[in-house]
Amino acid sequence: MPLTDVAPISASIDIAAPPSQVWAQVSDLRNMSRWSPQTAKSIPRGGEGLGARFLNINRKGLLVWPTQSKVVRFDAPDAEGRGEIAWRVKENYTVWSLRLTPNADGGTTLTSTREAPEGISDVSVRLTKVAFGGVPKFTSTLEHDMASTLARIKATVER
Repeated sequence: MPLTDVAPISASIDIAAPPSQVWAQVSDLRNMSRWSPQTAKSIPRGGEGLGARFLNINRKGLLVWPTQSKVVRFDAPDAEGRGEIAWRVKENYTVWSLRLTPNADGGTTLTSTREAPEGISDVSVRLTKVAFGGVPKFTSTLEHDMASTLARIKATVER
């Protein structure tokens, strides 16, 4: 039975660039290895856009583990500048997303969110307890890493 009482976690950052420029970076998930503290490599495994699959090699300290993901939402910015890319991680059932919203300054607010609409898999919960000190501790690490990831995306886009 998956862990079902899982609150979403998210972080946001304002980027001094229009949504189209932000989208050009975040819609290519191979870039995650440049930004995410836990993603060492992201390898496409079929297609682009909605339905695309990729393999991530993740790392935290000496631990290294693979995850398989599938893009479940791929909405390029619309006429108003709103867009989103989201992917579901097969091993733990979580859905990660990057949502773009235009802001009043002509830039973009980028929001990263991790949700668990189907809960988190038993295997993932057990491994998190053994390898990362439990779900609450690992969730805190993920929140910190989200903020770091967004700061790195901002630096890339604004460069």
